Amino acid sequence: MAQHFLLSAKARHLSIEQVVGLSDSAILALLKHARWFSDDEQICPRCHTRHSAYFIKTRQQWQCKHCQYRFSITTGTIFQYHKLSLRQILIAILLFTTESKGLSAISLSHKLNVQYKTAWVLLHKFREGLDKAKDLTPLKGEVHIDGAYTNYYIRPKNFRHKRIDRRKKRYQREDKSCVLVFRQRAANQAVMKGADRTIVALIKEENTQDILDLTQRLVKPQSTIYADENPAYDSLTFHYDLWRVNHSQEYCSIEGITNNLAESFFARLRRAITGIYHKMKNKYLMYYANEMAWREDNRRKSVKEKFEQLLNCCLNALPSRDFTGYWQGNKKGEAVFGLASLTETI
Repeated sequence: MAQHFLLSAKARHLSIEQVVGLSDSAILALLKHARWFSDDEQICPRCHTRHSAYFIKTRQQWQCKHCQYRFSITTGTIFQYHKLSLRQILIAILLFTTESKGLSAISLSHKLNVQYKTAWVLLHKFREGLDKAKDLTPLKGEVHIDGAYTNYYIRPKNFRHKRIDRRKKRYQREDKSCVLVFRQRAANQAVMKGADRTIVALIKEENTQDILDLTQRLVKPQSTIYADENPAYDSLTFHYDLWRVNHSQEYCSIEGITNNLAESFFARLRRAITGIYHKMKNKYLMYYANEMAWREDNRRKSVKEKFEQLLNCCLNALPSRDFTGYWQGNKKGEAVFGLASLTETI
């Protein structure tokens, strides 16, 4: 029996001891390389000129030779206005990347010895950085599509005569929503088993119009699509090579038709909701879903590779509009659905 990747030595190329033991100069060098891919040149956040700026050692800042603007390593990034030290941020990134199902804010607050509010905002900035860097290039080849509902559970009453039929729409929760996933099977299964790219969207419910619009935006024509027997997918027959599996009868058809790539993503998402986060409001649901998509797509990468990728995403993302000053009243707007959910946070 083959060893699971997370148990192998290939998955462990960076330890918390290595990050904690970095000197201040080593941390600055690491961040410079992640942001500007250079040790000698910087890009001014104001005039966007790449050059070797003046370095003010006592303030750990640079001064642009062209516009005289002073900036630090986090100016113009998602970490702008940060209150945590750079070392604490790097430790948080490492802890975030080592978890396979997600990292809760309460757990991070204990590990860093900071307030829950601080940890909550920092984790959402990580998710926003990943979201801004996501690839929306249309998928091709074999693509599995399915939807999973969240915020749907209604606790039944204690007495039987007071219980309602929770299947009826009028008794369902108003904030019930559906995460729609598109997963592309890797072309070389010897290198990467299962899917290698995942894109998620948010819809109110599985309906023909949203599914057709999203599929035409995210999947190339002539691709092969695998879905279940939900009638909302019927319209895809005219545009794609559509194959269906009836989940009320079987998980895999006699012909070998499944949409297990989508189901495996939902298994990770549901475990994150049940065991780590416990609840996800619709306004933040896309951030969490994109986090799970990133974890799925990078499941065969080492901790060091994921650490460097997340750090690069955050240092090349503009300051957060949703989480800067969050606890001072700058709250995120309500969730949007359909095609708009793909680009809401980009």
